[in-house]
Amino acid sequence: MTPITTPCDLNHRSPHESQLSKSIAQICAQPAPGIWRNHLFKDIEHLVRLAAVIAIALIAFVALRVVVVPKSFGQYGHYRGAAIAEAAARPVAFAGHETCEACHTDVVDQKKQGRHVVVPCEACHGAQAKHADDPASVKPPKLDTAVVCARCHEANSAKPKAFPQVATADHSQGLACDTCHQPHRPKIDDQADTKPATKVKK
Repeated sequence: MTPITTPCDLNHRSPHESQLSKSIAQICAQPAPGIWRNHLFKDIEHLVRLAAVIAIALIAFVALRVVVVPKSFGQYGHYRGAAIAEAAARPVAFAGHETCEACHTDVVDQKKQGRHVVVPCEACHGAQAKHADDPASVKPPKLDTAVVCARCHEANSAKPKAFPQVATADHSQGLACDTCHQPHRPKIDDQADTKPATKVKK
């Protein structure tokens, strides 16, 4: 092999000698194996850190779920299975409209003449199981019809147009609804008695 004496010697060599010299130069330019490994790890170091953070987050999530989520969750569906027994153990609050109607037959007759026939008693009067168990001692409080009636009949553009509704501030001017309306049969036309029915079957 002819030694290189000047920068232009590569141009005056045979193609085989020139290619061999380039290969030797490339091999010499390659880093040692240890240096190559360090260079590669430096390139993927941020990915390793990200993977470690994700792994820690997953472990923390699983641990937190074990601590926070009740054991009965998912037993019957997407809720606590134990909630069924807890709800069943709570005292009964509502008597049911059949219980109310068994005593207040005059109210049933009034409701049959108006649209409130489909409204359960406790929708307006609230839970009355205690009253049903002891009617003599537990008396339902007098309703403020100006408040109770407005819950359904206050004018609102979201309600169906055919649904009876009024702007209470203009319609009643502060008067209670039962001043003019019989709550169980609220239509005024041909009503002989505008006072609420209170008779109880004995």
